[in-house]
Amino acid sequence: MPHGNGSDVGSAPASDARRTDPLHADPRHADHPADPRHADHPADPDHPADPRHADHPADSRHPADARHPDARHPDARYAGPRQADPGHAAPSQTASTRPASGGRVGNVPDNAGRAGGARTVRVLLADEQPMLRAGLRMALAGADGFAVVGEAGDGAEAVDLARRLLPDVVVMDLRLPRLDGLAAARRITGSGLPVRVLVLTAYDADEQVLSAVAAGASGYLCKDAGAEELVAAIRTVAAGGAVVAPKILDRLLVRLAELLPAAEATAAAPALDALTEREREVLVHVARGHSNAEIARALTVSETTVKTHVGHVLTKLRLRDRVQAVVLAYETGLVRPGS
Repeated sequence: MPHGNGSDVGSAPASDARRTDPLHADPRHADHPADPRHADHPADPDHPADPRHADHPADSRHPADARHPDARHPDARYAGPRQADPGHAAPSQTASTRPASGGRVGNVPDNAGRAGGARTVRVLLADEQPMLRAGLRMALAGADGFAVVGEAGDGAEAVDLARRLLPDVVVMDLRLPRLDGLAAARRITGSGLPVRVLVLTAYDADEQVLSAVAAGASGYLCKDAGAEELVAAIRTVAAGGAVVAPKILDRLLVRLAELLPAAEATAAAPALDALTEREREVLVHVARGHSNAEIARALTVSETTVKTHVGHVLTKLRLRDRVQAVVLAYETGLVRPGS
């Protein structure tokens, strides 16, 4: 039935008319006739079209891309929000390692390993003078197997960094602001932490050396010591040994022997009964300040054997280190000054 505007109900829509009207044909496609390659390929009767897609004719403007996962199903792209690509995970955020105080903390992993499985000795430097700390850092950087994990300019800061960083050895001066080196050493060694203290100072008075030993220090060197001597001392202390500068030890032992009572007047002598004859010989050499290598040459044994004997002496006599062994040897009269 005709309408008022004269259009026929059965006529095609205007959009369809434009698609079929040659006047509205796109001139851009005038030079692109149908591909003759497909003229001889009618529909395959053995593979009929999928009836599920009968109502969804292909859109010539958006050909299906078989490579895209959404092409598997017409509604796949609406399945949900895109999941994060596991191959592009967001970077994790690590906590800041900046120290709370003004101390310098080195970016070194705890107990960092070296090539061949050898263990790196982690060192904390505590000295009021930045230039001296820089020199110590350079000396250790030139040696193999050391890592300076932090620096402190005063005693309180040294105690704080020792608790937080847990270095193997704290190389510490006695003269420090806020908290002197003796008090700092006492707090570090008395806290039960696996941290040992090596005193490196310009002062070598007997009273200071004895006070440092009483505070728990495992080593005492003067600042005029060479780089090789310092490196060897740090290694010894980190390994559980003790070091005292030879010139200090000689003078200190003489004075110590003078202050001690006679051997027969003490009750410490029976403690040596637990030692074998060879262990007594090793203790005498230790008391005289000899190194393991020197003892090995004197007794014609290997250095490993000497280390074993020293360990037995410390265990049987319940001593912390070689310094205490030296003191006990003089207390019991096993060694006398000048012998």
